[in-house]
Amino acid sequence: MEYILSIGTNIGDRKANIDKCIDCINLLPYTDVVNQSRIYETEPVGYARQENFYNIILKVESIFEPHEMLGACLGIEAGFGRLRTVRYGPRIIDIDIIFAENEKIESRNLLVPHPRYCERRFILEPMLDLFPDGMVYGTNIMPFIEKLEGQDVFPVEEQ
Repeated sequence: MEYILSIGTNIGDRKANIDKCIDCINLLPYTDVVNQSRIYETEPVGYARQENFYNIILKVESIFEPHEMLGACLGIEAGFGRLRTVRYGPRIIDIDIIFAENEKIESRNLLVPHPRYCERRFILEPMLDLFPDGMVYGTNIMPFIEKLEGQDVFPVEEQ
């Protein structure tokens, strides 16, 4: 199954956090990161009094079903020491399942497509690196981008 994952971090060495997270995903059994966007520096959304984030979008192929992938992502977050104290607050790593191919899932623990992806420039802009025509599993994301105001995102220069 193909997944579109969003990774964000704003605590510590943000670039190293993203690189380590990608390594962790690639270490999952029968799971590979097959493509990735550039890294973007982004303004926080929902809770402004915090550092800017680094965000990236990954295209991942895995044998895992969506709930299994969610469990793997939560496990990676826990391995980083992620604490959920302030909603939309600072985090060492955040992994969200944005799409699981064309699946639509509404369970207590998982909503796919991610319910707020269309309101988040830090997800939509990097997705254009992977889907330049704006079509993501049959969904045109361009109208969502055009409606958004603010939420600045900037590609991070390679170091």
